[in-house]
Amino acid sequence: MIKADIGLIGLGVMGQNLALNIARNGYAVSVFNKTEEKTREFIDEKVKEEKIYPFYTLKDFVESLKKPRKIILIIKAGTPVDDVINELLSYLEKGDLIVDSGNSYFMDTSRRLKVLKEKNILFLGMGISGGEYGALYGPSLMPGGTKEAYELIKDVLLKVAAKTEDGPCCTYVGNDSAGHFVKMVHNGIEYAIMQLIAEVYDFMRKILNMTNEEIGDVFERWNQEELDSYLMEISYKIMRYKDKETGGFLLDYILDKAEQKGTGKWTAQTSLDLGVPTPTLNLAVEARVISHYKEERKTLSKLYSKEKNTISVNKEEMIEHLKKTLLFGVFMSFSQGLWLIYEASKQYNYGVDLSEILRIWKGGCIIRAKILDFLRDIIRENEEYANLLHSDKSIEFIKDKLNSVYQVLEIGRNYRIPLMIINSAVDYYFALTEENLPANLIQAQRDFFGAHTYERVDKEGIFHTEWEK
Repeated sequence: MIKADIGLIGLGVMGQNLALNIARNGYAVSVFNKTEEKTREFIDEKVKEEKIYPFYTLKDFVESLKKPRKIILIIKAGTPVDDVINELLSYLEKGDLIVDSGNSYFMDTSRRLKVLKEKNILFLGMGISGGEYGALYGPSLMPGGTKEAYELIKDVLLKVAAKTEDGPCCTYVGNDSAGHFVKMVHNGIEYAIMQLIAEVYDFMRKILNMTNEEIGDVFERWNQEELDSYLMEISYKIMRYKDKETGGFLLDYILDKAEQKGTGKWTAQTSLDLGVPTPTLNLAVEARVISHYKEERKTLSKLYSKEKNTISVNKEEMIEHLKKTLLFGVFMSFSQGLWLIYEASKQYNYGVDLSEILRIWKGGCIIRAKILDFLRDIIRENEEYANLLHSDKSIEFIKDKLNSVYQVLEIGRNYRIPLMIINSAVDYYFALTEENLPANLIQAQRDFFGAHTYERVDKEGIFHTEWEK
């Protein structure tokens, strides 16, 4: 009877590639998929010399594993995860481990941890970043749950994770649902950076009249400098990709409606629940929502005139301003996301180490970028502040970028192109660095119509005024 080291359920592309990755690192892997045909195709078409063994019933699959059993789920988030867990419970024993590596909502992970703890089953909620390529060659892994559960599968995870000069891109993220929470915020940051790059692209094509090839050349140059990142790399490759049917650039034939899976929305909702300001991450979700109303936008574009105040623009100077603006926006996106993780870690007792999170995001991950080392330096020097803006390094970085941001926003406004994310990043900076905001008027209004009370600047206490007799 086969006794595999680890089991994997879910043979979509990510699951297949992760199974191959684990097997190529010296482990025997049992695999199961709800659809038998998918399992057979995987074995016939992808598995060569690897020790990967297919099973077609959950019972046989579970019985094929060494004890304590270690089972990775890489299936669609939500009800399917609960369904598979419930089926597995019929065959599992005390001390066995389930690892949910899908994009599960962190509150679902907390609930599952409690339920499985009562049944003496170990559980990890593990975020994975890196896409199909990362799953096969080394992803960034973000496991959260009990330390006992992590120790049981730690050796496997460290071997299959991406590697950088700072070590494997995997760490014990923290207690409870910390792993899935960090992955959720990772995706929120990802949404923001993608939208930032898209706005810069829009500026280049509509205001600087640059061709796709020219934009691709600039993006590639930036990718060799401070903006070195995975998202920058794929962007310059996308700019140059030719459509096989038409011979033109494929990008020009792609409909401008951005889809989403939900993690960006969860990030925005959670930031509101916890009272942490993440306007850049939130507006990245709104930008995708607006893009979805293509027919509405098409109709309204004909109803409203957009007379452009065209002004003379120095192309090379503007490209430099755009680079600094993008750096500013990326910095603010990470800053907001890290602050959210920090506050959630306090609220939910996660015990997250922000410097470690940035370390494991350096390789295999969609938001891997050169700037992460800079952010780690800031955090290590200012551990008492989760808000990165307190750092002297941040102050110098921002000062160097602000004039460029102003130039881009002013010209963008003149040409009537939306720069939602760039605007949100600079307004976030303005608001957090302003001692006196107009919220005093809002509190007065709330007290006027609803007797919601207010505090005073000149003495302690809670006050209410009868504004009208």
